[in-house]
Amino acid sequence: MTGIRTTGIRAALFTVPVVLGLLGTAAAPVGAVDSRAAGTGGSRPGEPLTCRGEGVVPDALVRHRTEIVIAAPLRTLWKLQTDVERWPSWQAPVESVERLDRGPLRRGSAFRWTMPIPPIPSIPATRLDITSTVRQIDPHSCIRWTGPAIGEGLRIEGVHLWTFTRVRGGVRVSTEETHTGPQVEADVPTANALLREGLEGWLRDLKSAAEARTHDGLR
Repeated sequence: MTGIRTTGIRAALFTVPVVLGLLGTAAAPVGAVDSRAAGTGGSRPGEPLTCRGEGVVPDALVRHRTEIVIAAPLRTLWKLQTDVERWPSWQAPVESVERLDRGPLRRGSAFRWTMPIPPIPSIPATRLDITSTVRQIDPHSCIRWTGPAIGEGLRIEGVHLWTFTRVRGGVRVSTEETHTGPQVEADVPTANALLREGLEGWLRDLKSAAEARTHDGLR
């Protein structure tokens, strides 16, 4: 979602939170739980996440699921995640966000956001314009949005789902995302690796922002 945090392929890994993926075996971020080893939101290990009965694309080749426990109130996490216009203030990869409607996020709400993508083996350097539309939402519980990410020579159809569950020590935030499209499907291992790193980076940023607000007494 925005600025390049380093150089080369590692830069790509940190600047593509919604763009590509891995079901592989690299280490999860500190505090995160491998979704293959633990259930989420009442589901059994390996089951897909859902929001109001809807999930990600079941047969997508590019997909990742991960989760983390955050020591912050649920209302703080929900506000950070759904106040999309303020994402750039706590997510370095997000360059800009524009709401296409007004008021709290609800079913049918849409927002347009941008992020630069450095060159990687299968994709040239470009800037992604992402238009996300909320399809399902249950306040303080889950949200699911879909939409295209479009750049020069690149189009990705994404489905992204989040769930929030109170647990001992805070809130378990779980996320699952799938991508489809000829460019990402042409290099599935790279696409999976990038999606995995991007989602886990998003969780790290959310954890840092929420716990800092909690420490400072903000909501």
